[in-house]
Amino acid sequence: MSNDIEGRLVDLETRLSFQEHTIGELSDALAAARDEEARNSLLLHRALEELKQLRGAMSANPLSADPSAEPPPPHY
Repeated sequence: MSNDIEGRLVDLETRLSFQEHTIGELSDALAAARDEEARNSLLLHRALEELKQLRGAMSANPLSADPSAEPPPPHY
């Protein structure tokens, strides 16, 4: 009976060790995903700011956005 209890205890310790290792890996993966999300959020914010600036520049000078106001290409 003592041998049976010892075997069960070893089994539980093994499972606990595996679970602790898995939790550590999941924690690392979650931290990496959060870092990536923060980088992507910053990139999106910058892109939106650039788009706002481009829209402002285009509305301030609408003729430059009109293809018909452009001179013909040199090969014509």
